[in-house]
Amino acid sequence: MSNNSPQLYASLSVALGGGIGALLRYQLGRSITGWLGAPVVSAFPFATLAVNTFGSLLMGILAGWLVRSAPENAEGLRLLLGIGVLGGFTTFSAFSLELAMLIQRGQVGMAAIYLMLSVGLGVTGFIFGLAMTRMFS
Repeated sequence: MSNNSPQLYASLSVALGGGIGALLRYQLGRSITGWLGAPVVSAFPFATLAVNTFGSLLMGILAGWLVRSAPENAEGLRLLLGIGVLGGFTTFSAFSLELAMLIQRGQVGMAAIYLMLSVGLGVTGFIFGLAMTRMFS
């Protein structure tokens, strides 16, 4: 077994989980659109709100379970389920975990900065990307 095997296994776990998470996100979005109707979902992003909320809930459950029960394969589960499935389902869940960790460590100021920068820079980057596309097309 080569030295790259653990890293390859970790990468494949994340990739497999990411594909599953992305598929789950797509199907949940379709289901919510079918349930509420396209006009409602077009007026407010209910599907994204549901995915982000549910993904954050699942990330909290996963993180709490991994810390409390400390299973033998905790790292593999973290890679497959946390980074892979929930990362593919919604990166907002990772953001929620990191923000909560800062708050729990008493780094409230750092958490506030992280919150503002994440939202502000994310939206700014998106707007800038749109502007670049318009400028070069």
